[in-house]
Amino acid sequence: MSGILDGRVAIITGAGGGLGAAHARVMAAEGCAVVVNDINTEAAQAVVDEVIAAGGKAAVNSSDITNYDDSLNAVKQAIAEFGGLDIVVNNAGVNRDRMFASMTEAEWDTIMSVHLKGHFCISSHAVHYWRGQAKEGHTVDARIINTTSGAGLQGSIGQSNYAAAKAGIAALTLNQAAELGRYGITVNALAPSARTGMTTAVEVMAERMKKPDDGSFDHFAPENVSTLVAWLASAESAEVTGRIFESEGGRICICDGWRTTEGVDKDSQWAPAEIGEAMKTLLAKEVPAQSVWGS
Repeated sequence: MSGILDGRVAIITGAGGGLGAAHARVMAAEGCAVVVNDINTEAAQAVVDEVIAAGGKAAVNSSDITNYDDSLNAVKQAIAEFGGLDIVVNNAGVNRDRMFASMTEAEWDTIMSVHLKGHFCISSHAVHYWRGQAKEGHTVDARIINTTSGAGLQGSIGQSNYAAAKAGIAALTLNQAAELGRYGITVNALAPSARTGMTTAVEVMAERMKKPDDGSFDHFAPENVSTLVAWLASAESAEVTGRIFESEGGRICICDGWRTTEGVDKDSQWAPAEIGEAMKTLLAKEVPAQSVWGS
């Protein structure tokens, strides 16, 4: 198998099914050796078997992405089995949906651990490896590809924990890109809209995203997103960093983030009683944010 990822090595988290499995299949088809990370080793093995049967290179890894020390083992395995590491695709995720007024501490902590800390652990070890390579004089052309969500970019009713974590991932992406370019590392994120285990668990979304029976374009197939991931993982994307992309069906777009407006400036301290009029001016000029999902 050969393509735009020939000779490159990737770790893909949460790759035992859904988007992660699609990423593994598409990237392997483009010549990438993939470390399929998932705590469900049986599911991960099935993906690995599929990749190998198709002529690709893959291995199972069951490291806990929320455990910093265990996450190092994924990086060590990639280097030991495939001779190096070029790409980390942070994809793993879970849902614990609840309205904010009813949310438990455990539901909050689980989402922060899997999504936000899960984006930190393996990436941290990978960056240590790449920084070491750069300091030794080796050319580094590495990629971190994060997974945010429309929920994180504009909010989502009943998902305040998930939205907060995904917003954190978007901000993390911008920071990583600004800091890590000096080592030859690019960092981007995508907000995918595709059929996954998490989306099909919701009856309304499962119906909307189901595969068409008539053989027409499968708009919500996860592989539609994976082709963008494969390109971002390739050498061709070297000049693209610090971007948040949305991907759905055949559509790719850039998410335009928070921006500071012209504002109003008094050139001295505002009195509390004066701010009401200033606020009217600000709100009259604003470009409204996109609506919160479900509102």
